[in-house]
Amino acid sequence: MNSLIINKSKNAINVAFSNSKMIVFLEDGRELSVPLEWFSKLRSATEKQLNNWRFIGNGQGIHWEEIDEDLSVESLLE
Repeated sequence: MNSLIINKSKNAINVAFSNSKMIVFLEDGRELSVPLEWFSKLRSATEKQLNNWRFIGNGQGIHWEEIDEDLSVESLLE
């Protein structure tokens, strides 16, 4: 029996925003787009606050100091 195991990275390499979505770019080439509406702190944040993020855990999470928000990439994928 042959098994194919696909190792998909769960680490982010960049984050961008549109008017209503956050786009997370993963190191394996995938792009994950999620509505800002899902996250009250992000939904209420200014453009400047949204763009003031940093990676935590080598890209396993995203942190916004000013609005006190942390998101894990793995949870966004679920």
